[in-house]
Amino acid sequence: MGYLGLENLAKAFRRERVLDGVTLDVAKGETVVVFGPSGGGKTVLLRLVAGIYQPDAGDIRIDGRSVLGVGPQSRDIGMAFQNFALYPHLNAFENIASPLRAHGVAQTEIKRKVDDVAGLLRITHVLGHMPRELSNGQKQRTALARSLVRGPSVILLDDPLRNVDAKLRYEMRLELPRVLREFGTTVLYVTQDYKEAMALGQRVAVLLDGRFRQVGTPAEVYRAPADVRIARLFGDPTINLYPVRPRPSADGGAEAELFGGTVRLPVGLANIAANRDCLLGLRPEDVTVQREPSDGALPVELDAVTPLNVRTVLFLRARDRAEILATAGEEAGAAFGRGHRQVFARIDLGKALLFDQASGERLAAAA
Repeated sequence: MGYLGLENLAKAFRRERVLDGVTLDVAKGETVVVFGPSGGGKTVLLRLVAGIYQPDAGDIRIDGRSVLGVGPQSRDIGMAFQNFALYPHLNAFENIASPLRAHGVAQTEIKRKVDDVAGLLRITHVLGHMPRELSNGQKQRTALARSLVRGPSVILLDDPLRNVDAKLRYEMRLELPRVLREFGTTVLYVTQDYKEAMALGQRVAVLLDGRFRQVGTPAEVYRAPADVRIARLFGDPTINLYPVRPRPSADGGAEAELFGGTVRLPVGLANIAANRDCLLGLRPEDVTVQREPSDGALPVELDAVTPLNVRTVLFLRARDRAEILATAGEEAGAAFGRGHRQVFARIDLGKALLFDQASGERLAAAA
Protein backbone atom coordinates (compact mmCIF):
# COMPACT_ATOMS: atom_id res chain seq x y z
CA MET A 1 0.00 0.00 0.00
CA GLY A 2 1.38 3.43 -0.98
CA TYR A 3 1.65 6.53 1.15
CA LEU A 4 -0.92 8.23 -1.11
CA GLY A 5 -3.64 5.82 -2.19
CA LEU A 6 -6.42 6.43 -4.71
CA GLU A 7 -9.02 3.68 -4.84
CA ASN A 8 -11.68 3.47 -7.56
CA LEU A 9 -12.27 7.22 -7.63
CA ALA A 10 -15.20 8.41 -9.73
CA LYS A 11 -16.40 11.92 -10.48
CA ALA A 12 -19.07 13.25 -12.82
CA PHE A 13 -20.34 16.74 -13.57
CA ARG A 14 -23.98 16.70 -14.59
CA ARG A 15 -24.12 13.69 -16.91
CA GLU A 16 -20.48 13.74 -17.98
CA ARG A 17 -18.31 11.21 -16.17
CA VAL A 18 -14.79 12.64 -15.94
CA LEU A 19 -13.14 9.99 -13.76
CA ASP A 20 -14.30 6.40 -13.64
CA GLY A 21 -12.46 3.98 -11.37
CA VAL A 22 -9.10 5.76 -10.90
CA THR A 23 -6.76 3.64 -8.77
CA LEU A 24 -3.15 4.45 -7.91
CA ASP A 25 -0.66 3.93 -5.07
CA VAL A 26 2.18 6.42 -4.68
CA ALA A 27 5.09 5.54 -2.38
CA LYS A 28 6.35 7.98 0.24
CA GLY A 29 8.80 10.39 -1.38
CA GLU A 30 7.90 9.22 -4.91
CA THR A 31 7.11 11.54 -7.81
CA VAL A 32 4.36 10.21 -10.10
CA VAL A 33 3.46 12.23 -13.18
CA VAL A 34 -0.17 12.06 -14.31
CA PHE A 35 -0.05 12.47 -18.09
CA GLY A 36 -2.86 12.75 -20.60
CA PRO A 37 -4.48 15.00 -23.20
CA SER A 38 -6.21 18.26 -22.35
CA GLY A 39 -9.67 17.84 -20.85
CA GLY A 40 -8.96 14.31 -19.64
CA GLY A 41 -9.65 14.92 -15.94
CA LYS A 42 -6.11 15.50 -14.62
CA THR A 43 -6.92 18.74 -12.77
CA VAL A 44 -10.17 17.26 -11.45
CA LEU A 45 -8.14 14.41 -9.98
CA LEU A 46 -5.81 16.82 -8.17
CA ARG A 47 -8.75 18.75 -6.78
CA LEU A 48 -10.25 15.54 -5.43
CA VAL A 49 -6.99 14.73 -3.67
CA ALA A 50 -6.76 18.30 -2.33
CA GLY A 51 -10.32 18.19 -1.00
CA ILE A 52 -11.65 20.96 -3.25
CA TYR A 53 -14.04 18.44 -4.83
CA GLN A 54 -15.59 15.37 -3.23
CA PRO A 55 -15.62 12.09 -5.19
CA ASP A 56 -18.88 10.44 -6.18
CA ALA A 57 -17.33 7.09 -5.26
CA GLY A 58 -14.04 5.65 -4.11
CA ASP A 59 -11.53 6.57 -1.43
CA ILE A 60 -8.42 8.71 -0.92
CA ARG A 61 -5.88 7.66 1.72
CA ILE A 62 -2.84 9.47 3.05
CA ASP A 63 -0.51 7.41 5.21
CA GLY A 64 -3.14 4.67 5.38
CA ARG A 65 -6.00 6.89 6.58
CA SER A 66 -8.98 8.00 4.54
CA VAL A 67 -9.22 11.78 4.12
CA LEU A 68 -12.78 11.79 2.79
CA GLY A 69 -14.68 14.43 4.73
CA VAL A 70 -11.44 16.11 5.83
CA GLY A 71 -11.22 19.76 4.68
CA PRO A 72 -8.43 20.95 2.36
CA GLN A 73 -6.73 22.88 5.17
CA SER A 74 -6.39 19.73 7.27
CA ARG A 75 -5.02 17.30 4.66
CA ASP A 76 -1.34 18.37 4.92
CA ILE A 77 -1.23 18.97 1.17
CA GLY A 78 0.53 21.69 -0.83
CA MET A 79 -0.64 22.67 -4.31
CA ALA A 80 0.74 24.81 -7.13
CA PHE A 81 -1.34 25.83 -10.15
CA GLN A 82 -0.46 26.54 -13.77
CA ASN A 83 -1.76 30.14 -13.46
CA PHE A 84 0.43 30.79 -10.35
CA ALA A 85 -2.57 32.07 -8.25
CA LEU A 86 -0.43 34.55 -6.26
CA TYR A 87 -2.06 37.09 -3.97
CA PRO A 88 -1.65 40.38 -5.90
CA HIS A 89 -1.52 42.56 -2.74
CA LEU A 90 1.30 40.56 -1.09
CA ASN A 91 4.97 40.59 -2.03
CA ALA A 92 6.78 37.35 -2.86
CA PHE A 93 7.90 36.81 0.75
CA GLU A 94 4.37 37.15 2.11
CA ASN A 95 2.92 34.96 -0.64
CA ILE A 96 5.33 32.19 0.31
CA ALA A 97 4.74 32.80 4.04
CA SER A 98 0.91 32.76 3.81
CA PRO A 99 0.46 29.01 4.59
CA LEU A 100 2.74 29.37 7.62
CA ARG A 101 0.86 32.41 8.92
CA ALA A 102 -2.43 30.54 8.49
CA HIS A 103 -1.07 27.84 10.82
CA GLY A 104 0.19 30.30 13.45
CA VAL A 105 3.91 29.72 12.92
CA ALA A 106 6.21 32.13 14.80
CA GLN A 107 7.77 35.00 12.83
CA THR A 108 11.36 33.83 13.32
CA GLU A 109 10.44 30.37 12.03
CA ILE A 110 8.55 31.90 9.09
CA LYS A 111 11.62 33.89 8.05
CA ARG A 112 13.88 30.85 8.32
CA LYS A 113 11.57 28.60 6.30
CA VAL A 114 10.87 31.23 3.60
CA ASP A 115 14.57 32.02 3.24
CA ASP A 116 15.40 28.32 2.99
CA VAL A 117 12.89 27.51 0.27
CA ALA A 118 13.62 30.75 -1.62
CA GLY A 119 17.29 29.81 -1.63
CA LEU A 120 16.54 26.37 -3.03
CA LEU A 121 14.47 27.90 -5.81
CA ARG A 122 16.88 30.82 -6.37
CA ILE A 123 14.43 33.64 -5.79
CA THR A 124 15.90 35.22 -2.64
CA HIS A 125 16.63 38.43 -4.59
CA VAL A 126 12.93 39.03 -5.44
CA LEU A 127 11.31 38.31 -2.07
CA GLY A 128 10.46 42.00 -1.65
CA HIS A 129 8.84 42.30 -5.10
CA MET A 130 5.11 42.39 -5.77
CA PRO A 131 3.66 39.81 -8.21
CA ARG A 132 3.26 42.44 -10.93
CA GLU A 133 7.02 43.06 -10.75
CA LEU A 134 7.94 39.39 -11.22
CA SER A 135 8.64 37.60 -14.48
CA ASN A 136 6.56 34.52 -15.23
CA GLY A 137 9.49 32.36 -14.19
CA GLN A 138 9.78 34.17 -10.85
CA LYS A 139 6.02 33.88 -10.32
CA GLN A 140 6.20 30.16 -11.01
CA ARG A 141 9.05 29.66 -8.52
CA THR A 142 7.21 31.77 -5.93
CA ALA A 143 4.10 29.62 -6.32
CA LEU A 144 6.21 26.46 -5.99
CA ALA A 145 7.91 27.88 -2.90
CA ARG A 146 4.52 28.59 -1.32
CA SER A 147 3.38 25.00 -1.91
CA LEU A 148 6.61 23.60 -0.42
CA VAL A 149 7.31 25.94 2.50
CA ARG A 150 5.39 23.97 5.16
CA GLY A 151 6.99 20.71 4.09
CA PRO A 152 3.60 19.05 3.45
CA SER A 153 3.40 15.28 3.19
CA VAL A 154 1.90 15.48 -0.32
CA ILE A 155 2.52 18.05 -3.08
CA LEU A 156 0.10 18.46 -6.02
CA LEU A 157 1.55 20.27 -9.03
CA ASP A 158 -0.97 21.22 -11.72
CA ASP A 159 1.02 21.75 -14.92
CA PRO A 160 3.21 24.37 -13.18
CA LEU A 161 5.56 24.89 -16.14
CA ARG A 162 2.88 25.44 -18.77
CA ASN A 163 2.96 29.25 -18.70
CA VAL A 164 6.72 29.77 -18.69
CA ASP A 165 9.08 30.07 -21.64
CA ALA A 166 10.93 27.14 -23.19
CA LYS A 167 14.31 27.98 -21.62
CA LEU A 168 12.88 28.14 -18.10
CA ARG A 169 10.82 25.00 -18.70
CA TYR A 170 14.02 23.14 -19.60
CA GLU A 171 15.87 24.50 -16.57
CA MET A 172 13.07 23.57 -14.20
CA ARG A 173 12.96 20.01 -15.54
CA LEU A 174 16.51 19.76 -14.25
CA GLU A 175 15.98 21.68 -11.00
CA LEU A 176 12.62 20.39 -9.79
CA PRO A 177 13.76 16.83 -8.99
CA ARG A 178 16.59 18.27 -6.89
CA VAL A 179 14.23 20.57 -4.96
CA LEU A 180 11.63 17.85 -4.40
CA ARG A 181 14.30 15.44 -3.14
CA GLU A 182 15.35 18.04 -0.58
CA PHE A 183 11.84 17.97 0.90
CA GLY A 184 11.33 14.21 0.58
CA THR A 185 7.69 14.83 -0.18
CA THR A 186 5.24 12.64 -2.12
CA VAL A 187 4.39 14.30 -5.43
CA LEU A 188 1.53 14.02 -7.89
CA TYR A 189 2.50 16.09 -10.93
CA VAL A 190 0.07 16.79 -13.79
CA THR A 191 1.18 17.62 -17.33
CA GLN A 192 0.14 17.17 -20.97
CA ASP A 193 3.76 17.44 -22.14
CA TYR A 194 5.20 13.95 -22.63
CA LYS A 195 8.80 15.23 -22.40
CA GLU A 196 8.03 16.71 -19.00
CA ALA A 197 6.44 13.44 -17.91
CA MET A 198 9.51 11.48 -19.01
CA ALA A 199 11.94 13.91 -17.38
CA LEU A 200 10.24 14.36 -14.00
CA GLY A 201 8.35 11.18 -13.19
CA GLN A 202 9.81 8.22 -11.36
CA ARG A 203 6.66 6.65 -12.73
CA VAL A 204 4.17 7.93 -15.31
CA ALA A 205 0.42 7.31 -14.97
CA VAL A 206 -1.34 7.72 -18.33
CA LEU A 207 -4.92 8.97 -17.84
CA LEU A 208 -7.26 8.13 -20.72
CA ASP A 209 -11.05 7.75 -20.75
CA GLY A 210 -11.29 8.48 -17.04
CA ARG A 211 -8.87 5.74 -15.94
CA PHE A 212 -5.18 5.07 -15.72
CA ARG A 213 -4.54 3.09 -18.87
CA GLN A 214 -0.90 2.40 -17.98
CA VAL A 215 1.35 3.09 -15.00
CA GLY A 216 5.07 2.45 -15.27
CA THR A 217 8.53 3.94 -15.46
CA PRO A 218 9.13 6.40 -18.33
CA ALA A 219 11.16 3.74 -20.16
CA GLU A 220 8.38 1.15 -19.78
CA VAL A 221 5.69 3.48 -21.07
CA TYR A 222 7.83 4.55 -24.04
CA ARG A 223 9.21 1.18 -25.08
CA ALA A 224 6.25 -1.03 -24.11
CA PRO A 225 3.10 1.12 -24.41
CA ALA A 226 -0.09 -0.66 -23.41
CA ASP A 227 -1.85 0.33 -26.61
CA VAL A 228 -1.49 2.29 -29.82
CA ARG A 229 -3.00 5.47 -28.35
CA ILE A 230 -0.26 5.64 -25.72
CA ALA A 231 2.37 4.86 -28.35
CA ARG A 232 1.19 7.88 -30.36
CA LEU A 233 1.23 10.19 -27.32
CA PHE A 234 4.90 9.55 -26.52
CA GLY A 235 7.44 10.63 -29.10
CA ASP A 236 8.34 13.56 -31.35
CA PRO A 237 8.19 12.84 -34.21
CA THR A 238 5.43 10.36 -33.54
CA ILE A 239 5.72 6.61 -34.02
CA ASN A 240 5.42 5.16 -37.53
CA LEU A 241 2.42 2.81 -37.84
CA TYR A 242 1.75 0.36 -40.68
CA PRO A 243 -1.07 -2.15 -41.20
CA VAL A 244 0.35 -5.67 -41.54
CA ARG A 245 -0.98 -9.21 -41.45
CA PRO A 246 1.81 -11.43 -40.10
CA ARG A 247 2.06 -15.02 -41.28
CA PRO A 248 4.16 -17.97 -40.09
CA SER A 249 7.50 -18.29 -41.85
CA ALA A 250 9.18 -21.51 -42.96
CA ASP A 251 11.60 -21.47 -40.01
CA GLY A 252 8.84 -21.21 -37.40
CA GLY A 253 9.03 -17.45 -37.00
CA ALA A 254 6.77 -14.75 -38.43
CA GLU A 255 7.00 -12.47 -41.43
CA ALA A 256 4.89 -9.78 -43.10
CA GLU A 257 4.64 -7.72 -46.25
CA LEU A 258 6.04 -4.25 -45.59
CA PHE A 259 7.66 -1.50 -47.69
CA GLY A 260 7.18 -3.48 -50.89
CA GLY A 261 8.93 -6.60 -49.62
CA THR A 262 8.87 -9.32 -46.99
CA VAL A 263 10.29 -8.56 -43.55
CA ARG A 264 11.06 -10.78 -40.58
CA LEU A 265 9.24 -9.93 -37.35
CA PRO A 266 10.74 -10.12 -33.84
CA VAL A 267 11.19 -13.61 -32.41
CA GLY A 268 8.26 -14.66 -30.24
CA LEU A 269 5.50 -12.94 -32.20
CA ALA A 270 4.63 -15.83 -34.51
CA ASN A 271 2.06 -17.51 -32.25
CA ILE A 272 0.19 -14.38 -31.13
CA ALA A 273 0.30 -12.31 -34.31
CA ALA A 274 0.03 -14.78 -37.16
CA ASN A 275 -2.98 -14.36 -39.46
CA ARG A 276 -4.48 -11.40 -37.59
CA ASP A 277 -4.70 -7.78 -38.68
CA CYS A 278 -2.11 -5.74 -36.82
CA LEU A 279 -0.41 -2.37 -36.74
CA LEU A 280 3.37 -2.43 -36.71
CA GLY A 281 4.89 0.45 -34.78
CA LEU A 282 8.36 1.71 -35.49
CA ARG A 283 10.02 4.53 -33.54
CA PRO A 284 11.83 7.03 -35.82
CA GLU A 285 15.09 6.58 -33.87
CA ASP A 286 15.03 2.90 -34.83
CA VAL A 287 15.38 3.78 -38.53
CA THR A 288 18.97 4.46 -39.60
CA VAL A 289 19.37 6.29 -42.91
CA GLN A 290 22.53 5.93 -45.00
CA ARG A 291 23.67 7.13 -48.41
CA GLU A 292 25.18 3.85 -49.61
CA PRO A 293 23.55 0.40 -49.93
CA SER A 294 24.42 -2.43 -47.53
CA ASP A 295 23.04 -5.82 -46.56
CA GLY A 296 19.59 -5.49 -45.05
CA ALA A 297 19.13 -1.84 -46.00
CA LEU A 298 15.98 -0.89 -47.93
CA PRO A 299 16.14 1.49 -50.87
CA VAL A 300 13.93 4.50 -50.05
CA GLU A 301 13.37 8.00 -51.37
CA LEU A 302 14.41 10.92 -49.18
CA ASP A 303 11.69 13.55 -49.58
CA ALA A 304 12.55 16.08 -46.86
CA VAL A 305 15.11 16.86 -44.16
CA THR A 306 14.02 19.00 -41.21
CA PRO A 307 16.54 20.16 -38.57
CA LEU A 308 15.09 19.96 -35.06
CA ASN A 309 17.54 21.33 -32.48
CA VAL A 310 20.21 18.65 -31.99
CA ARG A 311 18.24 16.12 -34.05
CA THR A 312 17.16 16.01 -37.66
CA VAL A 313 13.92 14.47 -38.92
CA LEU A 314 14.06 12.72 -42.29
CA PHE A 315 10.91 12.06 -44.32
CA LEU A 316 11.25 8.90 -46.43
CA ARG A 317 9.13 6.93 -48.88
CA ALA A 318 9.45 3.18 -49.36
CA ARG A 319 8.96 1.36 -52.66
CA ASP A 320 5.27 0.83 -51.82
CA ARG A 321 4.97 4.62 -51.16
CA ALA A 322 4.63 4.09 -47.41
CA GLU A 323 5.88 7.11 -45.47
CA ILE A 324 8.66 6.59 -42.91
CA LEU A 325 9.83 9.13 -40.36
CA ALA A 326 13.43 8.71 -39.22
CA THR A 327 15.71 10.74 -36.97
CA ALA A 328 19.45 11.34 -37.05
CA GLY A 329 21.99 13.44 -35.20
CA GLU A 330 22.43 17.01 -36.32
CA GLU A 331 25.64 16.45 -38.28
CA ALA A 332 24.50 13.18 -39.81
CA GLY A 333 21.24 14.78 -40.90
CA ALA A 334 22.97 17.79 -42.44
CA ALA A 335 25.10 15.47 -44.57
CA PHE A 336 22.04 14.44 -46.58
CA GLY A 337 21.34 17.99 -47.78
CA ARG A 338 17.81 19.08 -48.65
CA GLY A 339 17.23 17.67 -52.13
CA HIS A 340 15.12 14.66 -53.15
CA ARG A 341 17.31 11.57 -53.63
CA GLN A 342 17.56 7.84 -53.10
CA VAL A 343 19.02 6.68 -49.82
CA PHE A 344 18.94 3.45 -47.83
CA ALA A 345 17.23 2.69 -44.52
CA ARG A 346 18.12 0.03 -41.99
CA ILE A 347 15.05 -0.88 -39.93
CA ASP A 348 15.60 -2.28 -36.43
CA LEU A 349 12.62 -4.62 -36.38
CA GLY A 350 13.89 -6.09 -33.11
CA LYS A 351 12.49 -2.94 -31.46
CA ALA A 352 9.26 -2.87 -33.45
CA LEU A 353 5.90 -2.92 -31.65
CA LEU A 354 2.83 -4.86 -32.78
CA PHE A 355 -0.71 -3.79 -31.93
CA ASP A 356 -3.99 -5.56 -32.59
CA GLN A 357 -5.64 -3.45 -35.28
CA ALA A 358 -9.16 -3.81 -33.89
CA SER A 359 -8.53 -3.21 -30.18
CA GLY A 360 -5.32 -1.20 -30.33
CA GLU A 361 -3.79 -3.41 -27.59
CA ARG A 362 -0.07 -4.11 -27.82
CA LEU A 363 0.81 -7.72 -28.53
CA ALA A 364 3.56 -8.84 -26.19
CA ALA A 365 6.09 -11.28 -27.59
CA ALA A 366 6.47 -14.63 -25.88
CA ALA A 367 9.55 -14.93 -23.68
